[in-house]
Amino acid sequence: MTKISAVLITYNEEEKVRRALRSLESVADEIVVVDSYSSDGTVETCRHYTDRVLLKSWEGYCHQKQFATDQASHDWILSLDGDEMLSPQLAQEILEWKGQGSSRKGYYLPRKTFFMGRWIEHTTWYPDWQLRLFEKTSGRWEGGRVHESVRVTGPTGRFKGQIYHHTYASFSEYLEQLERFSSLAAQDYFDGGKRADWTHLLMQPPVIFLKNYLFRRGFLDGIPGLAVSFLAAVSSLFKYLKLWEIQSELVGKIPGDFDLKDG
Repeated sequence: MTKISAVLITYNEEEKVRRALRSLESVADEIVVVDSYSSDGTVETCRHYTDRVLLKSWEGYCHQKQFATDQASHDWILSLDGDEMLSPQLAQEILEWKGQGSSRKGYYLPRKTFFMGRWIEHTTWYPDWQLRLFEKTSGRWEGGRVHESVRVTGPTGRFKGQIYHHTYASFSEYLEQLERFSSLAAQDYFDGGKRADWTHLLMQPPVIFLKNYLFRRGFLDGIPGLAVSFLAAVSSLFKYLKLWEIQSELVGKIPGDFDLKDG
């Protein structure tokens, strides 16, 4: 029987993390939680489900998840975020897989997000394939300040059961995260050598909207589908405007900038 270590990173997710932990109870042989010094009841909630709750100062998503992975005792890792949970179908698939063994080194799991009162079943949000079950010695977390992912050396497969993602409690919460994540993504772009120009600002947002709303059939998800499609375009615009701001500040070309001595 294959043994699994479930790993989570948390910060102030008392209301959501309980669902994640409950969904893992039947499939995980160990649960490891790495918390970034939450100020709510997250740590106490996690300790009801596992005695392996570690505290670590925040160093970014990639570093935090790799640290959690490194603390695991078993050969296979199942990674969840605090606002995710296994669907019953996925939990059953994993249980069956544990008894069969596998020659693959990792598995992609489809993720479905609950947003604005409904499950989003179209746009680029679904199916949002995530490599979350992997052999510890074959996988490693990679990425910048955002958009971390596991890179696995070896063959991979896919499960049918879904990860349920209860990400944003409200539209306002999404906007707050959009502001924060777009700043982090812009800095990642800049550090990677990418630069913004007028084509990114003028052409990418409408292309992204059409991709989500028409080609990925976001219109079938009603108003939430329209919102997701529009916000995907806005997210791209924010990231490139902030990238333009970073590169402009560094070369002293912010429009309207002037020398007070000349004023």
